[in-house]
Amino acid sequence: MVDVPGFEDPTASVALNDNADDGLKKKGNKKSGGFQSMNLNYNVLKGIIKRGYKQPTPIQRKTIPLIMEGRDLVAMARTGSGKTAAFLIPMFEKLKVRSAKAGARALILSPTRELALQTLKFIKEIGRFMGLKASVILGGDSMDNQFSAIHGNPDIIVATPGRFLHVCVEMDLKLNSVEYVVFDEADRLFEMGLGEQLTDIIGRLPDTRQTVLFSATLPKVLVEFAKAGLSDPVLMRLDVESKLPTELKCFYFTLRPEEKLPALLVLLKSFIDSQQQTVVFAATKHHVEYLHEVLDKVGISNTYIYSNLDPSARKIHAAKFSLGKVKVLIVTDVAARGIDIPQLDNVINFNFPAKPKLFVHRVGRCARAGRSGIAYSFVSPDEYAYLLDLHLFLGRPLTITTPSNQEGAVGKIPQELLEEQQDSLLILQKTHTELVNLRAIADRGYEQYLRSRPTASSDSNRRIKELPLSNCSVHSVFKKNNSGLEDDRENLLDRMKNYRPQGTIFEICGKNKSQEYQTMKQKRAFHKDKISAHHQLVQQKIAETESLAKSDSHTLQNSNSEDIEGTFSKVVLPKKRKMEVLYKKNKKQKTVDENYIPYAPVDQHTEQGLSVNNFQKEATRAQLDLVGDSEEILRMHKQQKVWDRKKKKMVALPSAKSGKIRTESGAWIPATYKSDRYAQWKEKTKAGADDDEDSDEEQPKRELHRRANTHWARHNEKIKIKQRKSELKNSDQIVKAQMLSEKKKQRQKKKGKGKRKSRPKK
Repeated sequence: MVDVPGFEDPTASVALNDNADDGLKKKGNKKSGGFQSMNLNYNVLKGIIKRGYKQPTPIQRKTIPLIMEGRDLVAMARTGSGKTAAFLIPMFEKLKVRSAKAGARALILSPTRELALQTLKFIKEIGRFMGLKASVILGGDSMDNQFSAIHGNPDIIVATPGRFLHVCVEMDLKLNSVEYVVFDEADRLFEMGLGEQLTDIIGRLPDTRQTVLFSATLPKVLVEFAKAGLSDPVLMRLDVESKLPTELKCFYFTLRPEEKLPALLVLLKSFIDSQQQTVVFAATKHHVEYLHEVLDKVGISNTYIYSNLDPSARKIHAAKFSLGKVKVLIVTDVAARGIDIPQLDNVINFNFPAKPKLFVHRVGRCARAGRSGIAYSFVSPDEYAYLLDLHLFLGRPLTITTPSNQEGAVGKIPQELLEEQQDSLLILQKTHTELVNLRAIADRGYEQYLRSRPTASSDSNRRIKELPLSNCSVHSVFKKNNSGLEDDRENLLDRMKNYRPQGTIFEICGKNKSQEYQTMKQKRAFHKDKISAHHQLVQQKIAETESLAKSDSHTLQNSNSEDIEGTFSKVVLPKKRKMEVLYKKNKKQKTVDENYIPYAPVDQHTEQGLSVNNFQKEATRAQLDLVGDSEEILRMHKQQKVWDRKKKKMVALPSAKSGKIRTESGAWIPATYKSDRYAQWKEKTKAGADDDEDSDEEQPKRELHRRANTHWARHNEKIKIKQRKSELKNSDQIVKAQMLSEKKKQRQKKKGKGKRKSRPKK
């Protein structure tokens, strides 16, 4: 018998357990870093090797054994670390073989269509030798096809929560056979307002299920999610320190808002290889359409994706880019989560993201699986504070390009390059008038976007004023191709821009013997020491801010130790750091006074970037108005309350959204709403005809399930039976039908004779 690596002979394992020899036990427990050491099924291992996986990533090495033990798990790792394979491999090991009658045994919920389709693709690639059947349930697709897919008893269902709950309500699905549930990008699911759908779906699942939550970044609210749907879960926090891949380079360019489009053309035409794949992130769908038209006009092949796009069009456009037919993809944040494009080289943030976590997900599309990548970001003056928030969140120094520091991350684009592209855009708008309309629509859409954009932290807004971002030098990316004369020209322009005369307008324009000149001279001499001290303080603040976060490496704190111990039975952390370091209080805390209480936690910037719900914003919204300030508000408050006879007081009306769920289209419908689509589909396809072929044991169960269980239901069922017409007629019914047909024929004959008599003679 040939020994296959990673597989143990059952008899050998028994013999090994019976034998007490220490040497044999040590040999059996020998550790290995590959998938072969995980005791996987041969077909699973074969699919992994065919997919091209050689060594498991840290998240895969830690999570796969735990999931295979049957434990509920909450796993946190940075984007691009191999989370999809980490929950698919143990799923295949758990399901093993195809079961045509058991129904769906695994459920994977994804926040977006693209991520669900990508997960389905991974299932087909890794599980190609398993023989398992997988189906996808997505909003926008044909519901009849989804009914057929579920009737085919798939082993695995990959779905978005809105449409899947809609199908469950239509078909009265119980999901009793589900053994394995995955919440992919769990924080995004709750951020999108899908909490009601997830709660309803969880209620339909059996209590014996195994639940796994995966996400790139999860905040403290993870504790509440785990308490709701998981039993005795394990918390796994890996790659906490490195929020961005080490192979990713981040470049930031300071620009005016109207210079962003010329800057995009500069990068795509001159500084990014035309054979490299690039994703451009814009704020709204109107920006996406405008950029798409402009790039088409200038001869740059591109495609686009946004949320309101037709699902089939989104699929076609994504396929064009992933297959390499076009090299530029313009998207909104709909593609910032979980989309895996293996050959992606560059990411361009046309509009800088307002949340640090969103930046991590955007730029995480490239530099995956050990490859290198570059993230270019355009930062306008109203976005400077968000840039500072990002670096406080990442814990990285914010270096600015200056004549003395040529390798800074923040710089500017040479003005002559921007002016050249700006001139070409003006000519383009004159020849294509539709671009002017698209630009106006994009500007109005950006105004609406600014209303919903969260504000940056007050600390960043205060500190950004001390940074000389508007006076930074040309970025090192553009200096590589510049000659020495161009560098001297830029330096001269920078010095001219930053020049501030020593004297005031009274001293420069006035005569030496004038009263204004003499007064200002005396004033300057009187405040000479204060002026020099002020200049020294400004230079000191600039030096301190340029080295922001260089010496601050705060540990990422989680919830309180009581919450952690009450929710998670086990916490897995990187080997370099122990659990006590995370949750033990620092006894040597420096305080100014023994009664001093710090007003901000150590990890405020990190947790603020990871937070789903900001407590400060929620608290400001929850305000109590004792008296309305207008008649309209007072009248509205009266209308919102009704008199309760039992409580003998005015009570608030129930919420309009209570007992309702939101569909994939965003509309709120009753949770029990059920259309007649499924019944019509069964009538059309005769899908219920197979029920007659059930075994004698299953038939009584089905009849019991169909039987009415309440008085009114039984009453209505009797009425329906009476009203139902039988296909076989008795003798009286046949005679009556013949008499009616004879009368009908006689009436038709009389009508025919009357028409002939009234016909005029020729």
